Amino acid sequence: MKLVVTIPAYNEEFSIAGVLKEIPRYIDGVDIIETIIVDDGSGDNTVREALLNGVDEIITHRANMGLGVTFRDGINHALEKDADIIVNIDADGQYNASQIPDLVKPILDGQAEIVLGWRDIDKLDFMSRGKKLGNKLATWVTRRLSGQPIRDAQTGFRAFSREAALKLNLYGRYTYVQETIIQASHKDLQIEQVPVEFRARDGKSRLITNIGGYAFKAGRIIFRSYRDYYPLKFFSFIGGVFSLVGITLGIRVLVHFSQTGLVSPYLPSTILSSLLLIIGMGTIALGVFVHMLNNQRRLSEEILYRLKKNGSKNGSVHHAEVPPFERRDRKSGV
Repeated sequence: MKLVVTIPAYNEEFSIAGVLKEIPRYIDGVDIIETIIVDDGSGDNTVREALLNGVDEIITHRANMGLGVTFRDGINHALEKDADIIVNIDADGQYNASQIPDLVKPILDGQAEIVLGWRDIDKLDFMSRGKKLGNKLATWVTRRLSGQPIRDAQTGFRAFSREAALKLNLYGRYTYVQETIIQASHKDLQIEQVPVEFRARDGKSRLITNIGGYAFKAGRIIFRSYRDYYPLKFFSFIGGVFSLVGITLGIRVLVHFSQTGLVSPYLPSTILSSLLLIIGMGTIALGVFVHMLNNQRRLSEEILYRLKKNGSKNGSVHHAEVPPFERRDRKSGV
């Protein structure tokens, strides 16, 4: 059994050593533990500090590509290295890496394919009210859309079985946290959650520099993921809203027509009602059409899954839109 720990990092020279030192080198049921830093174009000494503190391998982006791309590269490279379990943890030291055995236990016991380390947000006195509210809102939206009883959709401390990692096809560049949950739900992957420690970080977050900006970018990824994986529900909801408004306006016109035989006083409402009904029914029809096409998507993803699975056996996992990267190991340092 091989465990690979992937650590996305961007300008974390002061914390990366502590993260690497906390990662256990022995876990019951695991034979090999390796670490991979995915350096997302850092401009500081993150790479140097990682090499000095025992990282097994480093993947370096030539420019900052975003957390979503960085996470995806780590997962794909862990698969290339024949990982049976993949753990992802942030490089800022807020998560306690010594809890990795707790995170992987449900996978080792055959109880889960994905494990989320959830934080008790209400007890984090150092987290601002704005971030707490944003976290709870994002978690609520993800919980509603995925149908999973998620406690913390934003957590960056996660474990994946090999099969789960092979089945995930992520496209978001900015982040990955909500997209993985929505996809996992769509693909019937078993998700478990374990409580983890979350500590205050030194300095400002590299990802969430502005709550409004983060909400917009993360919301866009959630929006796209739900549209792509649940098109019938997505378009039916939108079409239903248009149709309901159109029917509401139309009722007033019909009542007046039944009483007077005229629609002229309500001609604008008549036109608007008809237009809204056409848009609503057309949107629902679009949802049905896209839902039919979604079967083709499932077939394509099944083919991709098999290609990735076979390719990983040959050490050649690839993913669309993966940016160029350089690899370094701790033996050569280059």
